Amino acid sequence: MKLLWITNILFPDICTKLGIQAPVTGGWLKSLAQVLLDLDENIELAVATLHGNEYRKDVINGVTYYCLPFSIYKLKKYTPAIEQYWKLVTEDFRPDIVHIHGTEYPHGLAYMKAIGTDNVVISIQGLISIIARYSLGQIPPKKLKRYITIYDLLKGHILNRPKQMSKSGELEKEYIKLSHNVIGRTEWDKDHIWAINPNTKYHFCNEILREPFYQTIWNLEKCQRHSIFLSQTQNPIKGIHKVIEALPYVIRHYPDIKVYVAGTNFTQKKSLKDKLRFDTYANYVVHLMESLGVRNRFIFTGLLNENEMAEQYKHAHLFICPSSIENSPNSLGEAQLVGTPTIASYVGGIPNMIEDGKTGLLYRFEEHEMLARCICNIFENDSLACSLSKNEQKCAQERHDRHSNALRTLEIYNKILNK
Repeated sequence: MKLLWITNILFPDICTKLGIQAPVTGGWLKSLAQVLLDLDENIELAVATLHGNEYRKDVINGVTYYCLPFSIYKLKKYTPAIEQYWKLVTEDFRPDIVHIHGTEYPHGLAYMKAIGTDNVVISIQGLISIIARYSLGQIPPKKLKRYITIYDLLKGHILNRPKQMSKSGELEKEYIKLSHNVIGRTEWDKDHIWAINPNTKYHFCNEILREPFYQTIWNLEKCQRHSIFLSQTQNPIKGIHKVIEALPYVIRHYPDIKVYVAGTNFTQKKSLKDKLRFDTYANYVVHLMESLGVRNRFIFTGLLNENEMAEQYKHAHLFICPSSIENSPNSLGEAQLVGTPTIASYVGGIPNMIEDGKTGLLYRFEEHEMLARCICNIFENDSLACSLSKNEQKCAQERHDRHSNALRTLEIYNKILNK
């Protein structure tokens, strides 16, 4: 079987060949590719994405990589100019199955328009057309207006974000309306795919995560007590502001609490570069932290690779996914695989990942008081923490089992090929 994957990111091997740094995101794609190749020696894999100014082909460790010119296309804006390169790729590789990973960008749609939709399947990551509704993290626009910065005035007003995302979502809807086959993993994405195109075939398949999270084990006795770990916090959707609002209630009982945040410190203004990139949401977050007296509780770790992320999960007393919307966040799956007790907002597809009180704790996104109580419940109850850890780890191991998910992926491919 010859598989052509269309992705939004470059794989590590091609990054090395190009002399550029590999992205810290999308590692699950590389994991799935490796398991599939190990599972079936008859699979030939090609991975195509956008990079650079010219078309190129490389074969590295048995995988064919196609780089299509990035320069001819404006991000998130469709242009037919890319279609000619898909014809070159198709003539060269002649795929049996084309798997488009994500609908956020138009180059996959260009393949469908240039070559057709037969034997094409789309994997849903998020659904930007739906996420647009929650893009301000339920912060009232009037409140955000008070914190507008030069960055937003120059780069695009944050209050325009819902409209901009909705416009991008039209591209996503075009993908789904054209598709005959879609892969999803939650009731949330299944319902929205049905609403957009009731005639497409929906295939359920969970994801394979990155290797270190299968090998790292959380232990209550070895974690830093009263510490919290967060990931991906620079966007209002990710909800760090709700954690900030919850913290004063927790501090009354646990004055030593610390919150570790993955990524660069988007709240600082030390250098000229920091000041130029300081956006409205960062300004809002800083004022919220300072007004509640909790800024010194937050520690930004800097960008972390997968091994460092695994260690942060292991180090924390609990992990929170406080988003205003999610499909099935990999960060939550990673935390559960490690066994870090988890708390998450009851939104989107998260209820498919957490059974409240058994494999994690759920709360309403709007209710930071509920979030505070969930945090205290885990801090004060070691039996609960250990029970959540044990149950969620078992659940996550089944959900993210590499062998069964790779077999399911192959099953979907064969169904599409009518084998």
